[in-house]
Amino acid sequence: MAAASIHDTAIVDQGAQIGEGSRIWHWVHVCGGAVIGRDCSLGQNVFVGNRVVIGHNVKIQNNVSVYDNVTLEDGVFCGPSMVFTNVYNPRAEVSRKDEYRNTLIRRGATLGANSTIVCGVTVGEYAFVGAGAVINRDVPAFALMVGVPARQAGWMSRFGERLPLPLRGDAEAICPNTGERYVLKDDVLTVLGAP
Repeated sequence: MAAASIHDTAIVDQGAQIGEGSRIWHWVHVCGGAVIGRDCSLGQNVFVGNRVVIGHNVKIQNNVSVYDNVTLEDGVFCGPSMVFTNVYNPRAEVSRKDEYRNTLIRRGATLGANSTIVCGVTVGEYAFVGAGAVINRDVPAFALMVGVPARQAGWMSRFGERLPLPLRGDAEAICPNTGERYVLKDDVLTVLGAP
């Protein structure tokens, strides 16, 4: 596998761990304590804090700051200019660095352009946060979230297609692209795989 590719304008502080095949583009700053997996892409003007863990095959588009106490699992997509926070009630005149809240973005989740993830939440596996949405509470796996504050508007497949399912209750659907079967039971969606 190829070594990481780091653009000449990027700043990668000593101690940062960057996996093979990852691409660090123009004017990126990766702090020394950051851990970045294999085959990731960090677009122009991305910042990655010291206490950040990024899994494999993560795509972070331009102008995203991944602050301390944020974890992105494998396959997460961060759209252009989306926002993470790490302090719930910031004040310029009050130091709250000992109050950072952990934010966890589970495998395969999509965070749309200009969305905001308020610190202290978990976004479930393969959830889909729409452009401009504000997430201020935990998001279930496969949930489609839109609005300010965000509310659930549906369910998404691992392929990124909307599934014809009710928000609540018991039901089943098939992803038209993969044939995977999704089962909604007791308001929780699970995937059973291809037929």
